[in-house]
Amino acid sequence: MAALILRHAAWRSLHSQLRPTFCLRNAVPMTTSAKQEMDGFWEKNTRLNRPVSPHMTIYKWSLPMMMSITHRGTGVAMSAGVSLFGLAALVLPGDYASYLELIKSLSLGPALVYSAKFAIAFPFMYHSWNGIRHLAWDLGKGFKIPEVYQTGYVVLGLTLLSAAGIAAL
Repeated sequence: MAALILRHAAWRSLHSQLRPTFCLRNAVPMTTSAKQEMDGFWEKNTRLNRPVSPHMTIYKWSLPMMMSITHRGTGVAMSAGVSLFGLAALVLPGDYASYLELIKSLSLGPALVYSAKFAIAFPFMYHSWNGIRHLAWDLGKGFKIPEVYQTGYVVLGLTLLSAAGIAAL
């Protein structure tokens, strides 16, 4: 009997606290509406003579912008290349050695072979070195603009040297 009375008392107490009036009693009214915020935004932009949309006269091409685009592009290209290579390995007849012999039998010049190897090595090396740069950013290092440009030039230099070295193998 005591347990029934205790359960009933706890239920009434909990029920009274969870009523909608309890939630509304603690609500805080907003100071401004969304319309007021947007009106203030457009008023400030008009007062500062800002253009309506950013275009190429505002955002000029910069090294970080190009490196970001290239990082994404190399990631997509490598993903597509690996997928196509894997699909070709499954679908095409023969094995890897037979296709390597086919390429050797074409008697391509050393400059063309080196260029093809460099073109394959470049995206991998760029994405790897720039990925290390991004890991440094994840640690909170190198966010100042001069450091961003400096590390960008280092990534480009390391990419060219390592891709040239791999292509020379």
